[in-house]
Amino acid sequence: MQFVGYRPRDQHGPASLQLADGGDVTHVTLDPGRDLAYTLGERRCAGTITDGGHVACANADAPYCPQHTSTWVCAKCRGDCLKDEMDCHEAHAIYLAGFAPDVVKVGVTRAWRLETRLREQGADRAAHLDTVENGRIAREREADLAARFPDRVRVPTKIAGLGAAVDDDAWRDALTGFEPIETYAFDYGLDLNSRPVSEVVATGTVVGAQGRVCCLERGGTVYAVDLRDLVGYEVRERADKRDLQASLGAFT
Repeated sequence: MQFVGYRPRDQHGPASLQLADGGDVTHVTLDPGRDLAYTLGERRCAGTITDGGHVACANADAPYCPQHTSTWVCAKCRGDCLKDEMDCHEAHAIYLAGFAPDVVKVGVTRAWRLETRLREQGADRAAHLDTVENGRIAREREADLAARFPDRVRVPTKIAGLGAAVDDDAWRDALTGFEPIETYAFDYGLDLNSRPVSEVVATGTVVGAQGRVCCLERGGTVYAVDLRDLVGYEVRERADKRDLQASLGAFT
């Protein structure tokens, strides 16, 4: 068996892992309270999933080898289309996403996916700044705002803020000069008494998930797992007995 993909938590359902076994793919939903008991083995390319099931790949590159790595050119676009022909003609939203305690990024997405995108990223706060007619204009606006806000936040930074409160002053400062169409405050139900420890593990009781980060409780310590870091691992259905780092301490 092998973990071959994941789905972040959004408003449509919990986070999940895709588990392939002999070509068949099942979804391991990460509902709070669910007990996971998987031991990680070797890691290799996760292959690809088609309508017919999972197609394995023996290449050592993980989570995907060059043959199975797809490049989304729109993520690199700054208003000058990188495709042979521009195809992002639908309405796009420009937004700010806030992550506890005080990190704010700018982003764009198709307007109808705005809330889904924010939850996929695990944003604690968000502000819908504007809606424009196509992706080219949205990327131009995003590039203009990049001098003030980054356009991405690394997962370790998000993990460091899990369970912490948003700095309201920092969030208000970020919105200075804007008149948002709508603002959001998300609650992912993570009731954490101590800072989670970042770890690559698939054994424990699910506390909850925020975006693509799943929190697992094991031996009195909560571990934060980036689901992408599990993709590609061969697994066995039995509890992992490794000794892991304990909690760093309670929030102050």
